[in-house]
Amino acid sequence: MIEIKNLVKCYGDKRAVNGISFTVNKGEVLGFLGPNGAGKSTTMNIITGYLSSTSGSVVINGHDILEEPELAKKCIGYLPELPPLYLDMTVVEYLNFMCDIKGVNKKDRVPQLAKIMAMVKIVDVADRLIKNLSKGYKQRVGIAQAMIGNPEILILDEPTVGLDPNQIREIRKLIRKLATNHTVIISSHILSEIQAVCDRVVIINKGKVAAIDSIDDLSGRLSKAKKMLVVFKGDPKLVSNSIRAIPGIGEVFIRESKSEDYNQVEVTISSEAEVRTSIFYTMAQINCPILEMRSLDASLEDIFLNITQGA
Repeated sequence: MIEIKNLVKCYGDKRAVNGISFTVNKGEVLGFLGPNGAGKSTTMNIITGYLSSTSGSVVINGHDILEEPELAKKCIGYLPELPPLYLDMTVVEYLNFMCDIKGVNKKDRVPQLAKIMAMVKIVDVADRLIKNLSKGYKQRVGIAQAMIGNPEILILDEPTVGLDPNQIREIRKLIRKLATNHTVIISSHILSEIQAVCDRVVIINKGKVAAIDSIDDLSGRLSKAKKMLVVFKGDPKLVSNSIRAIPGIGEVFIRESKSEDYNQVEVTISSEAEVRTSIFYTMAQINCPILEMRSLDASLEDIFLNITQGA
C-alpha cells in the first residue's frame, strides 16, 4: 500500500531524514515512533506530499508522490498534529468546504458527511462554531476532514495529544473502527496508545530506521529470557524452593510485599518450555493459592527507550 525507499531530506548540511525505508501493508495499523528531532514529522510530511524529499521515493498505492501527486494524494487522509481547522466556520460548513477542496461530488456529500459525523460522534455539534468546541471535539473534526473522500490510507499525527483519558479512550475506539476499512499510520508520543491499537511499529532515531517489527517480536528480541510474576498466598521460602525445581525455570526472585495478605515471586524462564501449568500444579501441591500470574515482557516504553537511548 505504501512503499518508502531510501528517503533522504536535507536542510543545508543537516540530514533530517537519512535513508529511511519501510513498507505499510494494506489493512495494517502502523505505529510511527521516534524521539523529538528524529525526523518523524518530516517523514510524514514527505509521505503526504507536503514536502519533497532530497532523494528517495514514496509510492502510494502504486503512485509515486512526486510523479503522480494528485493520484497519490487522493489515497490519503491526513490529520496533522495541529488540525487544519477554520475556527469561524461551523463544523458542517468546514466539512463541506473540505468536500469542495477534495472534489467530492455534491450528490454524494450528504450521505458521506452524515456517515462520517456519526462515526466520529460530532452530529450534536454540527451547527456550532469550531472555535467554541472543546479540544476533544476539535480533534474529532480534524479526523472527520481526513476521512472525507473515503481515502484508503489515514495518516494521524498525534491524534490524542492534549485529550483527557475519556477522550483518549473514545479516539482509540474510533481508530480501531477505522482500521477495519482503512490502512492507518499513527505517530504518537503516548506509547500506551500505540501498543493498544497497532499491528507493527517503526521506530526511527537520528533520521534512520532503528527498528521495524510487531511489539511482541521486538519485546522478545529485547528480552534475552522471558520473565513472569506470580502473586500468591503462602510461605515465600517454600514457594521459591518449589518453583526453582520446575524444569525450564531459571532465576527465582522473591519480591517483598508490604501486605501480609500476599507475596510475589519473579521467575525467569530459561527455555521455550510452557511453565505456567507446572507452576499452577506446584503451587496447588504446597497449598499456596495463586492470586495472579502474568508475563513481564518488555513494554513498548522499554523497547522505545532501549532503542533510542541505547539502554
